[in-house]
Amino acid sequence: MPNSDAKNNAHLSIKLIDRDLYLNGSAQAIKLRPKEARLVAVMLSTPNQVVSRATLMQKVWQTDFLDDTRTLDVHISWLRRKIEDNPTHPRRLITVRGVGYCLIVEKQRG
Repeated sequence: MPNSDAKNNAHLSIKLIDRDLYLNGSAQAIKLRPKEARLVAVMLSTPNQVVSRATLMQKVWQTDFLDDTRTLDVHISWLRRKIEDNPTHPRRLITVRGVGYCLIVEKQRG
């Protein structure tokens, strides 16, 4: 049974099916844009680890150009609005200044 405090927990249980995101066992899907879904998929490949801006740009936008990564910042902002309780003070999708981003997720219990 899911923890009733799951929404208040910084950790996030995520299931990504196509472009539908399910948070903390919810049956209600959050619809993601294609790039948002790709960002989540890339970060879920190494959960709870920092993914560099360069890696995200290469894997999501298929570019090595890093002079202007504002588009990445905008997509991260949109994603935070969908998964954070307070997007201006993120606890689930963390910025590691000068490096990249980290998606904090619960470890699978098994």
